[in-house]
Amino acid sequence: MYRVWNFVTSYSLFLIGGAILALIWANTNPESYHHFVEFVIVDDFFIGHLHDDGHGHVVRTLTLHYLVNDVLMALFFAIAAKEVWEAVILKNGSLRGKKAATPLFATAGGMFGPIAVYLGIAYAMGSETYSAVANGWAIPTATDIAFSYLVGRMVFGAGHPAVRFLLLLAIADDAAGLLILAIFYPSGDLAPEWLLLSLGAAVGVYVIFNMLPRLMDKGDQLRTRSTWVRKKLSFWPYLIAGCLSWYGFQESGLHPALGLLPIVPTIPHADRAFGFFADAERHLHDLLNEIEHALKYPVEIILGLFGLLNAGVEFSSMGPATWLVLAGLLIGKPIGIFLFGWIAAKPLGLGIPEGMRLIDLVVIGFVAAIGFTVSLFVASVAFDAGPVQDAAKMGALFSFFAAVVAIVAGKALRVEKQES
Repeated sequence: MYRVWNFVTSYSLFLIGGAILALIWANTNPESYHHFVEFVIVDDFFIGHLHDDGHGHVVRTLTLHYLVNDVLMALFFAIAAKEVWEAVILKNGSLRGKKAATPLFATAGGMFGPIAVYLGIAYAMGSETYSAVANGWAIPTATDIAFSYLVGRMVFGAGHPAVRFLLLLAIADDAAGLLILAIFYPSGDLAPEWLLLSLGAAVGVYVIFNMLPRLMDKGDQLRTRSTWVRKKLSFWPYLIAGCLSWYGFQESGLHPALGLLPIVPTIPHADRAFGFFADAERHLHDLLNEIEHALKYPVEIILGLFGLLNAGVEFSSMGPATWLVLAGLLIGKPIGIFLFGWIAAKPLGLGIPEGMRLIDLVVIGFVAAIGFTVSLFVASVAFDAGPVQDAAKMGALFSFFAAVVAIVAGKALRVEKQES
């Protein structure tokens, strides 16, 4: 992924546009909005959400909401997984070595802090409230990469080391978020034997279409077999493997939006990383980067649809979950990021990037408090449809206000913008 400014602004515009339209629609004609969201595409199908058909049979129904949230959003999470994968495994990966240690500590703080604030305040509000909202503890742990990057540039300037620190933190946060979704928020009763289908698809496509051609090309400078596989078969083997892996996730009970994750590491990739959203990636022609580039515009549209189908919350739905999500983000994030970042930088002696001050971690914490996309997604799976889910979604939407707080904090703490 490259030209990050164009990338995040276009993603953000589609997402914001969909969210604004959803809010207007849900607050002017809620009945037609919810009818649209739950529009049935195919009843009694092999993909879709499980429910009783009224005659004692459990069937799947493919609705518009399921198509976007569980099927198409798998492409969005695959892009996030690609960035994480190359950052961790490739030469010069941004999450390798000592340079990533302090951001990773800060990421941990940016997750534990919101959880502690969310659950702590919920507990103080009484057992009834705690029982109703406790399952939403992961909602304020999220950081929206696109929006946080936009605001980070506004506060620090494009050339400030805090912007790179923020990107490292956000991508690590996404990686942890994927694990949280997989472990703590299954979409149904667990049937882990179905994960063998996902594992088999990943191993099979890697061995047959990636590893084997390279082994057969040893000593062949023209790489005849690998070139034939790449030119003739292109992405099709990985698409088929991705469909099989996605289906395995759906049947296993894990959230199917994560179903493409096992396939991402199997796709041929350049042997080094240039950093998150690096401009140099436009010159890379390995299959993984080309697939990512091809997905750019479809995923923009998918995020717009995601905003439209998930952000439609009536303003009257605000409740305890709204304020708990906001408190977790606006209080827990900055405190957690600063505290854990300070521990890494000072007592552990890991330091922070040259040109950054420790107090900048507080501002980074406010910027990272913009949860939006992933917070909305977690809210949709943490709670059943109803007033608690709507209230939690409202908290995720209100996290936009963290941008204003971050700008004010930047001014108050005398952040010096660096544009280059």
